[in-house]
Parts: sequence; structure tokens; C-alpha cells
Amino acid sequence: MSTQQIIQRTIQDKWQMTLQKNTSIHQAGLVLPPGNWETFDPFLVMAEDNMKKGAFDYHPHRGIETVTYMIDGVLNHSDNQGNRGQLKQGDTQWMTAGRGLLHLEEAPENGYAHLLQLWVNLPAVHKMTTPRYQDILHATLPVRIEHGAEIRVISGSSGGIRSVTANYTPVIMVEITLHAGHSVKQDLAADLNGFIYILSGSGAFGANKLTGKKNDVLWLSTSVDHPSEIEIGADEALKLILVAGKPLREPVAARGPFVMNTEEQLNEAFKDYLDGKFGSWTDENQR
Repeated sequence: MSTQQIIQRTIQDKWQMTLQKNTSIHQAGLVLPPGNWETFDPFLVMAEDNMKKGAFDYHPHRGIETVTYMIDGVLNHSDNQGNRGQLKQGDTQWMTAGRGLLHLEEAPENGYAHLLQLWVNLPAVHKMTTPRYQDILHATLPVRIEHGAEIRVISGSSGGIRSVTANYTPVIMVEITLHAGHSVKQDLAADLNGFIYILSGSGAFGANKLTGKKNDVLWLSTSVDHPSEIEIGADEALKLILVAGKPLREPVAARGPFVMNTEEQLNEAFKDYLDGKFGSWTDENQR
């Protein structure tokens, strides 16, 4: 019996995220800048936000999933369908906007929320699916333990340890904590686009041993036809998020909070929103 070749991924590209002051209560930076639809497929944009209460008002979404990972602080969320919750350090929320909803994410009074938010594109067949929430608490995550390494599986799998998170678009998302002087490998199925975002520390990444440090974004080389893995080594204590997803290879039409496949669908989304088909927002929708 032949064994399928395992490709060793390299780091294809690297750039650094820089937080910038938007307002007195909001700092933000782009991890994945928007507009790179084909390169980042199935991912649309990723931002890091550090904010206080009042940074955002309620707003709509359609056609995407928003994945919110808490770096630290506290985030309260609510929507116009009666859903409410609170996320703390290490927690993740996987929100499927689907056909549309209105929601609000904000820090508590006298507190702050420091987070990453990733937008995952929905396949055309699921653009108008029923909205849903998955609050994925850090303490309940499946954990893979290796010598000097702890891998918490937010979505997908790592070394045979699998998350129960449901995906419309197959996505691996893991939080890796690595002690200085140690290394670990993350397995990746064939045909996944992926990246690493370094939260703290520094190390060497991929078969080409590219160095990376806090706030660096490392884009992985592709492996379309074969399963693969990426090796990560820590020069100093390292914490990072690794995300990989299966490309949809579908047209993208994006404007504001809506991501569809055609301009006609985008225009329909805005019309539906203005016509009240996303529902209304009242004080009762807020915490």
C-alpha cells in the first residue's frame, strides 16, 4: 500500500499588522486586508480591534460568517433575534450571518475588548442560510498536548484531535502555545489556503525557517494536490493563531457588510435591509 506524500509547507509571504488609532475609544489594524479575494479565498478580511464601549453601533451582515477570537478583555454581543452572550479571553464566536441579521458587539462599561475578527465567505448555496451562533469557550476546547506545546482546536482538527464546531466552509483554526526551544507541526489537508498570526513571542516558521515575531502575518505556501504540514519552532515563548480553509473558487461581490456573488445580489441585500427585511433594532436588543 502506498503512502500519500506529505508536503512541507513554507512561508510564502510575510507582513506586519499595525494597530492605528481610529478614535479615542478604538484602535484597529488589518491582519488580512480586504480586496484580495482570490489570494485569501475563502477568507475575506481579518482585523484586530482594541475598543471601548461605543466604538460600534448595531449593523447588518449577509452572506458571510464572522469569527471573533478574544485576545483579552470582554465582549458583549446581541442581535435583533434575541441572541445574547459574552466572550472573554480565549473564547471564540462563530456567527453565521446567512440571509441576514442586525447585531451589536461592544465592550462593557468601563472595560475594553481586544479581539481578532475574521470574515469567512459562505458558499453560494449557503449565502441565504438561517443565521446561527456558536459560542466556543476556551475552557471547553479540545486540546492536543505535545512536548512543550499546547494546541487548542477551535475548528477543524489537529493531530487527530477534532473540534465539534460546524462549518459551511471547511476551516481549521487552532490556538498554539509553544515553549521556547520547542517545535510542533500542524497537519493540513490538501487544497487549503492558510496563514499564521503571531500574538506574542518569536520563532521560525515553515520548511524555509522564516523568522516571525509578534503582530507578523505569515501566509502559507499552497499544497493543492497533497496533504501537508507546517512546522513551527519557538525561539522564545510563542502564542499564535493558525487558520486554514478550503477555497470556494466562486465570484465575490462585496460592499460594506454584505458579501454575495453578483452585483445584483448585493443590490438586493441593500434593498432588503432598507425595506426592513432584516428586522428592526430596539433598546431591548441591547444588553
